[in-house]
Amino acid sequence: MPDNGDVKAVDQSPRAEGDSQVRVYGVPPQDGAQPTNIVRSFLDATTSDEADFRTATQYLAKSARRTWRPFKTINVLQERPKPEPKALPNREDANGYTVTLSGSQVATVDDNHAYTPQEKPYRQTIHLIKEGDQWRIDRLPNGLVLGQSDFQRIYRSVNKFYFASYDSESQEPKASRNVLVADPVYLRQRIEPITASVEALLSGPTNWLDKVTTSAFPHGTRLAARDLTLDDSNALHVKLNKQAVNTDTVQCKRMAAQLFFTVQDMTRASKISQVELQDDSGNSLCALTQDQAERDFAPSRHAGHSAKEYFIDADHKVVAMPDSATEPTPVRGPFGTGKTPLRSVAISRAEDTAAGVSSDGHALYVAGMEDGVERGDPLLTSAGSLKGPEDGLTAPSWDGLGDLWIADRDTHGSRLLRMREGKGEPEEVAVPGLGKRRIKAIRVAADGIRIAMLVEDKGRTTLQLGRVERAGTSQHPVLSVQELRPIAPQLEDVVAASWAGGSRLVVVGRESGGVQQMQFMETDGSASNAQTLPGVNGVKSVAASEDETKPLIADATEGIVRLPPDANWKTVAKDGSAPVYPG
Repeated sequence: MPDNGDVKAVDQSPRAEGDSQVRVYGVPPQDGAQPTNIVRSFLDATTSDEADFRTATQYLAKSARRTWRPFKTINVLQERPKPEPKALPNREDANGYTVTLSGSQVATVDDNHAYTPQEKPYRQTIHLIKEGDQWRIDRLPNGLVLGQSDFQRIYRSVNKFYFASYDSESQEPKASRNVLVADPVYLRQRIEPITASVEALLSGPTNWLDKVTTSAFPHGTRLAARDLTLDDSNALHVKLNKQAVNTDTVQCKRMAAQLFFTVQDMTRASKISQVELQDDSGNSLCALTQDQAERDFAPSRHAGHSAKEYFIDADHKVVAMPDSATEPTPVRGPFGTGKTPLRSVAISRAEDTAAGVSSDGHALYVAGMEDGVERGDPLLTSAGSLKGPEDGLTAPSWDGLGDLWIADRDTHGSRLLRMREGKGEPEEVAVPGLGKRRIKAIRVAADGIRIAMLVEDKGRTTLQLGRVERAGTSQHPVLSVQELRPIAPQLEDVVAASWAGGSRLVVVGRESGGVQQMQFMETDGSASNAQTLPGVNGVKSVAASEDETKPLIADATEGIVRLPPDANWKTVAKDGSAPVYPG
């Protein structure tokens, strides 16, 4: 450190986040080690930063070295598995020894890198024999068994990006061909991170998103050269095999866009300046600059870029407040007059239309946000019996295609509805996995492909994520929400949730016997690696922007509160309700 002279900026190194962290290496087996110690040391070696688990395989018998598949699956346990010795007394296996691994499993990661929460007891056996005079493992389950802390150190969540497929509605003008959908996977963060993320992208979407997304890469496209790195100007050059050669410029640019945002998500420490695709001889197929990628393909384009938050004030007015302002102002149009008491409101992503549910939950009104517009008749009225605040219509939600979503509920069930462009006839959307459970709230993603729902079952409210499939014909599309999956399974009761990024939600709830907490969750059900959120009392609803730089807003005991980045909660209005961002 110089002790004099001018202050100079230090550029950040264009390497992956994990490169600067401490690396872990396994220790080879010791002579004469007993079976339980062999198993324990083997498990330690599988947590090392070796691409091929070279040290770990030294603990295996020759037969097991040929058959063990470490990348088949990952079983994530709360803590490292505990080896329990169990001798085998039978004569046919006089030299054998079995060690049982046990623990509490919290999740699995499959061979496509997809994370799935899965809480259950874990119990597997590892068998050892003597090779020469040394104990070695000859039978073991495929895959890895890791404690949660080791898993979080070795792996990180990375978004792959694929294009949304709207099937029966794909020909409509609103359904752009260039809507990118985030598909989170877990990759080893210190073993060729860029190469690993590109190979994961080329392998295709995870099973859950496969039916509603497509890839611009032709089937069979693979890397023609590995060891991908950013050059001195932060550009990425990717050589592909012959399957990618016969593509036109439009398709090539779409391929480059998928690569750009996927690799950018892996290398968050540095901004990629350009992605160039090449054939296996190094000839350029096409190039996509950072400006082009952001302008034509950025996933946030359909989420909107609002600098305003909205809520309903004490005088029943829908008000807007820019990030920098301290005083809200009524919105233009009928909802800014206070003449229509509302329970909830949703602002379209273009910020030109508002949808509001009456204070009794019975009627849905939609009106333009401009002077001189009349409120008009309800677009939808609840078909259920209104016995309390939990009945009637949920808060509405707009997707990035301009369609309006809402659920109608009563004590016996609920139905999900969509109104095209916020003015068409309500169309019922089937939710086959819902059963007799009841929808309490919905939030549809900007891409219109994913929908988050608060679902009540026997007094317990959970957060579920569903996949929107569009069947039927272009004139008569048939929508359904398929394969509901839990997002925050550890929470006993979820109060509110909102989209907070391409694959992230902010969730308010409490664990069994715990206090209310607010946290970020990934769409695959894993805990986000985003910052821990400071607590705030009595949150009833929360809103986040899919632009992750915008503050959170919530309806809490202190009123309407705002959480700017790297700050604490601040009250912006002592009275108010239903805070929202456009969407």
